[in-house]
Amino acid sequence: MDFSLLRNIISRYCVGEEIWVDSRTVYIGHKEPPPGAEAYIPQRYPDNRIVSSKYTFWNFIPKNLFEQFRRIANFYFLVIFLVQLIIDTPTSPVTSGLPLFFVITVTAIKQGYEDWLRHKADCSINECPVDVVQQGKVVRTQSHKLRVGDIVVVKEDETFPCDLILLSSSRPDGTCFVTTTSLDGESSHKTYYAIPDTMAFRTEQEVDSLHATIECEQPQPDLYKFVGRINIYKDKEEPVARPLGAENLLLRGATLKNTQHIHAVAVYTGMETKMALNYQSKSQKRSAVEKSMNAFLIVYLCILISKAVINTVLKYAWQWSPDRDEPWYNHRTEHERQRHVIRAFTDFLAFMVLFNYIIPVSMYVTVEMQKFLGSYFISWDEEMFDEELGEGAQVNTSDLNEELGQVEYVFTDKTGTLTENNMEFIECCVDGNVYIPHAICNGQILSAASSIDMIDASPGGYRRVSVGFVLHSCFNYAPSNSEYEDLFFRALCLCHTVQVKEEETVDGIKRGIHQGRPTSFYISSSPDEVALFPKIFIGSSNIKLYYVIVKSSSGDYLLFCKGADSSIFPRVVSGKVEQVKARVEQNAVEGLRTLCVAYRRLSESEYQEACHHLMEAKLALQDREQRLAQAYDIIERDFVLLGATAVEDRLQEKAADTIESLHKAGMKVWVLTGDKMETAAATCYASKLFRRTTQILELTKKRTEEQSLHDVLFELNRTVLRQHCLDFGLIIDGATLSAVLKPNQEGAGHGNYREIFLEICRNCSAVLCCRMAPLQKAQVKELIKASKEHPITLAIGDGANDVSMILEAHVGIGIMGKEGRQAARNSDYAIPKFKHLKKMLLVHGHYYYIRIAELVQYFFYKNVCFIFPQFLYQFFCGFSQQPLYDTAYLTLYNISFTSLPILLYSLVEQHVSMDTLKREPSLYRDIAKNSLLRWPVFLYWTCLGVFDAVVFFFGAYFLFDNTTFTSNGQMFGNWTFGTLIFTVLVFTVTLKLALDTHHWTWINHFVIWGSLLFYVIFSLLWGGIIWPFLNYQRMYYVFMQMLSSGPAWLSIILLITVSLLPDVIKKVLCRAMCPTATERAQVQCLSFCCHFHYIFHCV
Repeated sequence: MDFSLLRNIISRYCVGEEIWVDSRTVYIGHKEPPPGAEAYIPQRYPDNRIVSSKYTFWNFIPKNLFEQFRRIANFYFLVIFLVQLIIDTPTSPVTSGLPLFFVITVTAIKQGYEDWLRHKADCSINECPVDVVQQGKVVRTQSHKLRVGDIVVVKEDETFPCDLILLSSSRPDGTCFVTTTSLDGESSHKTYYAIPDTMAFRTEQEVDSLHATIECEQPQPDLYKFVGRINIYKDKEEPVARPLGAENLLLRGATLKNTQHIHAVAVYTGMETKMALNYQSKSQKRSAVEKSMNAFLIVYLCILISKAVINTVLKYAWQWSPDRDEPWYNHRTEHERQRHVIRAFTDFLAFMVLFNYIIPVSMYVTVEMQKFLGSYFISWDEEMFDEELGEGAQVNTSDLNEELGQVEYVFTDKTGTLTENNMEFIECCVDGNVYIPHAICNGQILSAASSIDMIDASPGGYRRVSVGFVLHSCFNYAPSNSEYEDLFFRALCLCHTVQVKEEETVDGIKRGIHQGRPTSFYISSSPDEVALFPKIFIGSSNIKLYYVIVKSSSGDYLLFCKGADSSIFPRVVSGKVEQVKARVEQNAVEGLRTLCVAYRRLSESEYQEACHHLMEAKLALQDREQRLAQAYDIIERDFVLLGATAVEDRLQEKAADTIESLHKAGMKVWVLTGDKMETAAATCYASKLFRRTTQILELTKKRTEEQSLHDVLFELNRTVLRQHCLDFGLIIDGATLSAVLKPNQEGAGHGNYREIFLEICRNCSAVLCCRMAPLQKAQVKELIKASKEHPITLAIGDGANDVSMILEAHVGIGIMGKEGRQAARNSDYAIPKFKHLKKMLLVHGHYYYIRIAELVQYFFYKNVCFIFPQFLYQFFCGFSQQPLYDTAYLTLYNISFTSLPILLYSLVEQHVSMDTLKREPSLYRDIAKNSLLRWPVFLYWTCLGVFDAVVFFFGAYFLFDNTTFTSNGQMFGNWTFGTLIFTVLVFTVTLKLALDTHHWTWINHFVIWGSLLFYVIFSLLWGGIIWPFLNYQRMYYVFMQMLSSGPAWLSIILLITVSLLPDVIKKVLCRAMCPTATERAQVQCLSFCCHFHYIFHCV
C-alpha cells in the first residue's frame, strides 16, 4: 500500500501549510529573502544521491528468496522438501533439497553479482567531484552532497550533476551549448539561455552576491517541459520577475559543449531529477519459449498429481483384503485403522515426493545459463563489428535470445535506420526558379572559399548566383533586383542554430580530425543543418515551425520562418505557391527531404504586441503552453513564400538486401516514419520494401477527404480479399491512423475499424506509415501485438523517438546511429547498422530457438524416462513407496549425469551451417510460430519418454525373471535391478542427444562420452567403498556385481538399441517421405561436402 500521499499531506500540515501547492521555492545560495519580501519557509529536499540498485546488504537474502520462490517450480520443490522433513517419506530430504539449493544458490549469485555492478556504478556517479560556489569561492565536493539551492560551476565537457537553472555563461551572450545524448538520444547541440538579469555575473563573487528566489513546478518527468520564474531582489525595490522555461533548464546527464564554463543553481536533485524520473523500468518481457515451458510444467504437474492419486487409491484397494494388510508382526491397532483420511493424505504426499522428479527444477537454471552464455556469441560475432564506430553488437538482456527466431513483424524507423542520416544538399527552389550547387563541400569548411556558386537550373535559364554576396548583405537590407533570392538566403543565414567547433569527442568518436590534423566542423541542434549550412541552407524534419525576428538597419522588422511544407503552406498568403509546391512534391517522389522557407514583415506596433503577449505567456506558471500557443498564433500567419530546399538521405549499405531477406523469411516489414508520403514511398521502393510488382493501397487523409473512412476501408478490404494472390503494399498517414484507432467511429461499433484495418494489413506484405508522431509508433506496435494471432513483433530504430516503440515490442533493437544512444540503451539488443539485422535474426535467432527448444523438450523427455519406471515399480512392490533408485542416483541424475551434454548442445549446436541460413532465408519459416514447441511435438517427446521407460522396466523385468546371474547361482536383488534400469536410462538419454547432434566438435565428444564415463566411475566408487558417513551400505558391490554378469551386459546393449530404434525410424521415414526445407538443405550441404572431398581426394 502506498502511503506517500498521506505522508505528504501530513508533512505539509505540520509545517503550517493549509492548501496543497504544486510549486516549490528555491533560495539561490540558501539566502533568505529581504525582510518583508515574503515568508521564509525552509523546505527539505532529497540529496543528490542516485540509487539504481535493487538490493541492499540487509535485504538481499529475504528479498531474493521471495522473488525466486515466486516461480512455480521453485515453490513446488520447497513444498516437497518441507514435506520430506515433516513426514516419513520413501526418499531422503537431500534428494529434493540439494538440487533446490543448487538452483537457488546459482541464481542468487548471478543476481547478486549484477546488483553489485549496479552498486559500483551508483557509487562512481555519487562520488564524482563537483565545484560549488560558497562565500564567493569555489569549493570541491562530492555529487551526492549537493543540495537544492547550491550554485554549481560546470566546465566544458563535464556532465551536469543535477537539474540546474542557468545563471551565467562564459559566452558574452549568456548562452551555452549542450548535448542530451544520454537523455533523449540526440547528439546534436542544443542552445540554452541565461536570463538577461543574471548573465552579466561572470565571477564567483558576483554570482554569490545574487539575491533571488526561484518558483517552479514540482518534479515531473517530461524532458521538454519546465515552468517557473525567478524573482531578483535589488536593494529595497520590488523584486524583478523573469520567466523560466525549458530553454533555461540544464538536465542531469547532459554535457556542456563549446562553452568554457557556466554558473547554475540546483533546482532538482537526486531521484527528483528528470533523468531519474525517466528511469523507466522495462516491463518484464517473456518469450514464447518461456510461456510454453510454463504450460508444459502445468501439464506435468497434473500428471504428477494423477500418478500420486492413482497409486494412493490402488494401495488402499490392494490392502482392502485382510490377507494383504500389514504383516502379522506389524499389525495396526484399531485406533490406527480408523485414521483413514489422515493416512491416505500422508500416503498421497509420500507418492508426490517419490514422483516429484518428473518436474525438472534444474531445467530453469540450465535455461538461464544457456541464455547468459549464449548471448556472448552475438557480442563476439566479428561480422557484426563496425569499423567506423569501432563497436560490435551488444546484448542488453539475454532473456529473449530465442525470440529472435520467432519474429513475424518487423517495425522499423526510416531516417538513420534504413538511411544513413547523412544529409547531402541537392537543390533549392527560389521564387519558382530551381538552383543546384556548383561546388559540393560535403560538410567541411572551405577555408579558401569566400563564396559558393549556385547554378539556376530552371528551364530556359542558366545563370549563377553568388552566395557569398548574400552573406555580406545579410545585415544591411536593401532590396535588389533579385529581392526574393536575397530574402531567401537571408532567412537561411539567420534562421539556424549552427556553431563552429574544433575537435571534440562524442560517444567515444573523435570529430574534427582530418588526415591527422584538427579541423573545424559544424555543430547544431539539427543534423540536417550541419550538412546544409556550408551551402548556407538548413533543413529539418521537425513538423513544427522555426523562426527568427530581425531588425534591419532601415528599422524594418522581418520574421523569417522555415519548416515542413505541411506547416508552412497553410500559413502562406502570397508567393509562387503552386510552382514551389509542385517542386516540393517532385523532390519528395524522388526520395528527397524538403524544407520550405517564408517570411513576413512586421510593423513596430505588431512587434511590440507580439513581445507583450509572449512575455505574459512566459511569466505564467499555469497553462503556460496554451498561452504561448495563443501568442504564437498572432504572428505565425500571413507569410510570403520564398522557396524550398531539398536534401538527400542515402540508404544504408545492404539495407535493400536485408529487407528482401526478411521478406523471404516470411516476416512482414512495416516502416514507421515522420516524413511525408512521397519521400517515404521513394525510400521504400529503393529499399525493396515495395517491389515494382507490388500493388499499392493508399489509406491517406487526401483519400478520406474524398470518401468516408468507412467506405475506403471496406473498399480496400474487398480488394485484398478478392485478389489475395497479388502482392499488396499499404500506405497510411498519421491523421488517418488516428481516425482508425479512435475508440468511437460514426456508424461503427467500438473497434470495428481496427479489425478491418488489421484484416487489410494481414494481406499486405509491407506497410508504410508516414507522418507519424513518436507515440503513434508505439500505438501501431501495440495494435498488431494485441491482435488475435498475437504475433511476435520486433521494433528497430536509432533515435529517442523510437524508444517507446522499442520498449513496446516483444524484441527491441537499437541502432548505434548519429542521433545518440538512447535507442541502443533502451533496447534489448543493439547493432551498429541495419544490415546486421539479417544475421541477428536468420542465423543467431534461428540457432537460439532450435537449441533451447531441444533443451526444453529433452529435459521433459529425460525426466519421464527417469520417473515412469518408478511409477511402474509400485505395481510390483505393493504400492509401498519403495524407491527404485538409490538416493545418490536420485540426487545426481539431473545435476551431474545428464546436465552438461544438453547444456553444451544448447550452446554450440548448428543443424545447418551459417552460410546456408544466410543464403536461404526461407529456412526461417520452418521454425516460425513456435513450431518446435507445439503440443503435437511435446506429446511426441512425452510418448517417446513413456515408451523408453516401459522398455527399460519390462525389458529388465522379463529378461531376468527367475534367472540366476552369477556363477555361484546368486540372484540379483532390488538395488541391482534398479541400478540396471538406471544404467540403461543414462546411456539411452545421452545417446539420444548424440543422435540429435549435427555439429560435432572435440568438446561435444569430450562432454558426451565424458559424462557416461563419469557415471561409470562414480558408480564404481560409490559401490566399491564402504563410506563411513552413511547409515546404510546397500549399494556396496552392487554395480561391480552387475557388470560381472554377461546377461547384464547383453540386456544393457539390447535395451538401449530397442529404446533408440523408434526415434531413428521416425526420422528416416520423415526425411524420406515429407522432408522439411531444413532437412533438404542438410542433404544438399552433405552432398556438396562429399563432392568437395571427392574432388580434393582426386586432386
